[in-house]
Amino acid sequence: MTTKLSITAALLVIGDEILSGRTKDVNIGATADFCTDLGIELKEVRVVSDETDDIVAALNAVRERYTYVFTTGGIGPTHDDITADAVARAFSVALPINAEARAMLETRWQNTGTEVNEARLRMARIPEGADLIVNAVSAAPGFRIGNVHVMAGVPIIMRSMLEAIAPTLQTGRKVMSETIKAAVGEGTVGGPLGALQAQYPDVKMGSYPQMGANKVMTELVLRSSDEARLREAAAKVREMVAREHAKAGITPPE
Repeated sequence: MTTKLSITAALLVIGDEILSGRTKDVNIGATADFCTDLGIELKEVRVVSDETDDIVAALNAVRERYTYVFTTGGIGPTHDDITADAVARAFSVALPINAEARAMLETRWQNTGTEVNEARLRMARIPEGADLIVNAVSAAPGFRIGNVHVMAGVPIIMRSMLEAIAPTLQTGRKVMSETIKAAVGEGTVGGPLGALQAQYPDVKMGSYPQMGANKVMTELVLRSSDEARLREAAAKVREMVAREHAKAGITPPE
């Protein structure tokens, strides 16, 4: 039996509109779901301003560290759409108008009666050596260079690009999870849960207080790609929770 390797990823969310709060990002959640479905571990997310130097620095920091890098935003037609420029600089390549990308766009513009102008042609600038990522929604493509996948910031377009690149990505070990409810606070389970985490370092354990309810509730979430270890650790956590319930005279939650 072949054991799949751990495949990791980082996401760069690019745009001043995200940092200012003007636009509420939903692409982080979409990317996390996408990675989980493919067994890719999303290890890091950075939100980066529309500054070329900042994008280059962030990109170079993560592309050497993770299997894949995904970026969203900054590939539109306006002057502040500078992601392609930054990626080209990071890879030390030119950024010409790509003939295939231009043809895709001009076909779309002809069908919609849209004028071809210099601003719109910015969306056909692709770093040399990059492959296009098809945009089934509005034609303007993203691109892939090395392990970096550059996608649009508009959520519906970004999701379509994720679907387009999915068959090209190496899948990793599927991560499974178990959720155990405890009718006590984090302060009660924190110590024993930490001891169990040390005992099972290959099973990630997190505690999440459920706020706003009429009674105290903490959800303990265990995650692992090893199903047997996950079951074993979950059994130990359930035993610990049962002990804490008994100490407090609490009826276990359903």
